[in-house]
Amino acid sequence: MLVLGCMVRDLRSGATLLRHLQRTFVSSSLPLSSGCRLTRLCGHSPQRTEARFMSHNESPLPSVANLKLQTRLLVTLLFGGGVLSLWWYLHLEKQQKLRHQRVEQLKKVALGQGTFSLMDHNGRRRTKQDFLGSWVLLYFGFTHCPDICPDELDKLGAIVAALDKDTSLPRVQPLFITVDPERDDVPAMARYVKDFHPRLIGLTGTAEEVKQAGQDYRVYASPGPKDEDGDYIVDHTILIYLISPDGLFLDYYNRMKSQEQITESVRNHIKNYVGL
Repeated sequence: MLVLGCMVRDLRSGATLLRHLQRTFVSSSLPLSSGCRLTRLCGHSPQRTEARFMSHNESPLPSVANLKLQTRLLVTLLFGGGVLSLWWYLHLEKQQKLRHQRVEQLKKVALGQGTFSLMDHNGRRRTKQDFLGSWVLLYFGFTHCPDICPDELDKLGAIVAALDKDTSLPRVQPLFITVDPERDDVPAMARYVKDFHPRLIGLTGTAEEVKQAGQDYRVYASPGPKDEDGDYIVDHTILIYLISPDGLFLDYYNRMKSQEQITESVRNHIKNYVGL
């Protein structure tokens, strides 16, 4: 009876141990001696005992592994988000610094810093502020120019047309300001601009208004002597100016620059431009 009582206690202890192992998710890598002892105590075969251990232990382990994986993913995301935030902050700081440096450089150029107030070829008063927000290609000339001005305005129109084909770029506004207000009144400008790009705007005004607009871009203009018919040629600067949407001078192109070269330059300026 004493031996039977001991066996019963051993069986109860074995059952308690099995329940404890199930609750704490102990793996099946227990020492073989313990497994054999439990088998003898419980009266189960080794194969059944191993199957029971595996059935109890395999189900909770994936949950623990998933929890660890989720924790690692969370830590990685938090760390990556912090690094990304720091990079973005430094990027904005760098862009702001470059923007400030560029503005200071453009101000030192002292070109196109002023404003103008002129009449367009439709008789409407226009100022520099009317073109803020748009890219502008500006040319100074006069309607009685025999060859250079028509050639340059044709080239200007071809450049604008080529840029229009690139749908990723904003439209560029061509402007033509006269250096000969004595003859280039509103009707004369209206007749003249019809021969060029359809978006070309001709601008004129009083002698003082035209002079002020030219001085802002350091344009040289000097009427020559009149012939017997009262006709004359105006000697002037031959440049095409590129004006940013902020109204600042960015670049200029002389007669030696081809249409393709200017088009590519303007395209690069537009794509790389950072607004103020």
